[in-house]
Amino acid sequence: MLTHNDLKKGIIAVIDGEPYEIIESQSVKMAQRRPIIQSKIKNLITGRTTERNFQQGDTFEEAELIKLEKKFLYFHKDRYFFCDADNPSKRFDLSLEQIGQGAKFLKPNQIMEVVTFQDKIIKISLPIKIQLKVIEAPPGVMGDRAQGGTKSVTLESGAQINVPLFIEQDDVIEINTETGEYTKRVEAE
Repeated sequence: MLTHNDLKKGIIAVIDGEPYEIIESQSVKMAQRRPIIQSKIKNLITGRTTERNFQQGDTFEEAELIKLEKKFLYFHKDRYFFCDADNPSKRFDLSLEQIGQGAKFLKPNQIMEVVTFQDKIIKISLPIKIQLKVIEAPPGVMGDRAQGGTKSVTLESGAQINVPLFIEQDDVIEINTETGEYTKRVEAE
């Protein structure tokens, strides 16, 4: 059991039956009152962030999150289909809202980490950096070189991102899935 004093940044606790991650917490003592913990918490199921105060005597369960490896199979009609990494017959699907903005970087047969809470999938964790092939790239246009020029390319996952002008079709590039930005070109081996 966790007490209100245990609610520090990074702790995941069950609050009102759902897992919450503590983003910020600060102990505040007002004149002639008991100390309270002012905190900012994030619901790991919905992704919403709220501020909440906790009193002395409040207790919480530590959330048991289980991480499993799953394989992305395909996308069809706003649903993303996955299976167990070692058993393709155990399939499930998720919506875009459940996956988040990283969905545009998913490619078939990609292995990723899935976080579950009480046997319910609450989060898909893509690797922070992922390598994808450029399938469509317009030629770079000469122009003002005071700032680095960029152009929009299409990746094998269907995502469109801005990259430097020197990136060409069939290049493999590395993308940061958290920001959705180009990081570097991967040299062919």
